[in-house]
Amino acid sequence: MSSPFENIRVVDATHVLAGPFATYQMAVLGADVIKVESPSDPDQARMQGSDRVLNDQGLGTAFMSQASNKKAVAIDFKHPQGREALKKLLATADVFVENYRPGALEKLGLGYEDLKLLNPKLIYCSISAFGSTGPRRELTAYDNVIQAYSGMMAMTGDRHSGPLKSGAPVVDYATGTTAAFAISTALFQRERNGGKGQFVDVSMSDTALMLSSPYLTALLWNGKKPEPKGNTFPFATIGCYQASDQPLMIAASNLTQQKRLWTALGREDMIKQNNNQRLDSHAEEAKVIAEIISTMTADYWEAFLQKRRIPASRIRRLEETLDDPHVHSRGVLHAQPLSPDLEQALTVPVSAFCMSGGTRGITSPPQKVGAQTAEVLMSLGYSQQDLAALIAAGAISGPLESSSDLVSSDLGSSDLESGVGVDSNLGGQP
Repeated sequence: MSSPFENIRVVDATHVLAGPFATYQMAVLGADVIKVESPSDPDQARMQGSDRVLNDQGLGTAFMSQASNKKAVAIDFKHPQGREALKKLLATADVFVENYRPGALEKLGLGYEDLKLLNPKLIYCSISAFGSTGPRRELTAYDNVIQAYSGMMAMTGDRHSGPLKSGAPVVDYATGTTAAFAISTALFQRERNGGKGQFVDVSMSDTALMLSSPYLTALLWNGKKPEPKGNTFPFATIGCYQASDQPLMIAASNLTQQKRLWTALGREDMIKQNNNQRLDSHAEEAKVIAEIISTMTADYWEAFLQKRRIPASRIRRLEETLDDPHVHSRGVLHAQPLSPDLEQALTVPVSAFCMSGGTRGITSPPQKVGAQTAEVLMSLGYSQQDLAALIAAGAISGPLESSSDLVSSDLGSSDLESGVGVDSNLGGQP
């Protein structure tokens, strides 16, 4: 069975999370993804993760979680010969993805207006904190900063905790997903417009507002400001309640489900006929539910309620979720092919969907910086002598005997920044 993005070449000049996740989604669906990094300032995610030894090798878990199925090429964009090599690569590409500060690549002659002359079919996707237009376009940010800016943190938590960020970098992942969808849309449109490429502008701040759509819409409609509610909801039949041992999340959301819940709990007298009644009775309903749920364990209530088609789950830690046979039955977790740099195969999520007409999976492990520089550039017509000269000039880096099974041992220095998201510039102001 063929892969959906088979024969689609993606040049990935992104770093940290949102951009690499977007291209990773295409890579596990068959795209030929070539990750391009600066020899002296590679992706900072390489040095981040739970294992300090791997961090020192440039293969941190934060990097490897979205680096499979990508070739690694090290090119200095700021070096004239490096830019020339990148342009030769981009002439063969279907997609170019970058997440540098807006304007940085334009100053190097690598903006969309420059590259569309070189390759009219090229889809150029720019991912940034605030987008390519607007007063904030040149500002930089990471996931946590966008959560703070967008209002997401202000509505998360409760009156005791103060504003809280999400535990997972949801804006980064949502931005990466948005970018992958936007690129797919542009590829689909290219099939219908005679093969013309286009510029795609993806913004983390736009994505965060999209994630807050119901609250934004309500605010614009009648001025209803979202307040931090913690684990409570407008309806008491949706919320987190303390069982005898652990907390339990219940979601009897609609009128039919709330009727099932009250019937299951033996309190048919609490059934409401419309949502306004439910809103007005929140305090009373919450007190009754809390008293009943506290009498048994969370596992008991989860099984009891689910059997009666009432959504419920005890609050699990990630390690508990990974022990659930259901997770493994879905095929979202794939073991990477064993890398010579690792003692064991790393297991990571792939695309969070299944298709009857296409495959997803991992065929190659994450690579060190520049591992396939020679392989990729030689496919463009560079000779071994050319590569040696480029390495000597500092335009590229990587082993001359490159193959998909070899990795480079040399990493350039990098100024690490805290957080995950969009980096600030191209190894300094261009």
